[in-house]
Amino acid sequence: MENQIMKNAQLTAKSPAQQQSLVKLSEQIVFGGRELVIIGGPCAVESQGQMENVAQHLVNSVHGLRGGVYKPRTSPYAFQGMGEAGLEILGLVRSRYNLPVITEVMSISQIPTIATYADMLQVGSRNMQNFDLLKALGQVNKPILLKRGLAATIEEFVMAAEYILSHGNPDVVLCERGIRSFDDYTRNVLDLGAVAALKQITHLPVIVDPSHAVGKRELVAPMAKAAIACGADGLIIECHPEPEKSVSDARQALSLTEMVDLVESLKPIAASVGRNISTNIGVGTKLAPICLSAA
Repeated sequence: MENQIMKNAQLTAKSPAQQQSLVKLSEQIVFGGRELVIIGGPCAVESQGQMENVAQHLVNSVHGLRGGVYKPRTSPYAFQGMGEAGLEILGLVRSRYNLPVITEVMSISQIPTIATYADMLQVGSRNMQNFDLLKALGQVNKPILLKRGLAATIEEFVMAAEYILSHGNPDVVLCERGIRSFDDYTRNVLDLGAVAALKQITHLPVIVDPSHAVGKRELVAPMAKAAIACGADGLIIECHPEPEKSVSDARQALSLTEMVDLVESLKPIAASVGRNISTNIGVGTKLAPICLSAA
């Protein structure tokens, strides 16, 4: 199977002489190097006040903010996100706190607007094999965070990345976020074996989302530490000013204090595997200008 992946993945597979690819989130923040990249923020953008609160608390601890504005939900009656109003909030916070932002894109029609505000476009697990979307993202001059599908094999995951690279965009970061299992104690099963395998098979950076993998906040920190220990290039973690009041995925969100403490606890683990977590790396950095509405 490994040889088959290497044969089919012409652009994503790592050749014997190939170095780890580096993907820039900003001029100072790079996935795939010695420095680990930590992304934090809520599942969904709910208000400007919420995102200001998140940024104020995390600006010295994380390298980028996450926040969904278009939300793929199992129920059509659940909160679907703020849409472009949420993007404007992300843009404002991005500019004010000099923190790059990552948000999910669900359709081709959303790409131009999201690309105006976000530094990185995320493909969620449900869209990992939305091949038309992947092809379109291959033509975008922005890095892509590609999450593993909830029941995708490693080969399917790698080949989804191949779609993006084969259409012109080399800046892809893979994200392991757990796969579905018969056991429902945790939300999913975090496949750290896949993280180690992907680091051997591909030259792309690989990060881990422990929040969606375990679905319970008390399990996030242990899995985040294990992810760093097994070679992940970074983490994307959900946190919220008031986790229990989060409009989506409340059970898995850390408090902002817990998030800050977690980042500090990861530093010695990173050092033990020859990596580093720098804080304040993005503070004071002038990001590229963005377009905000008159409002």
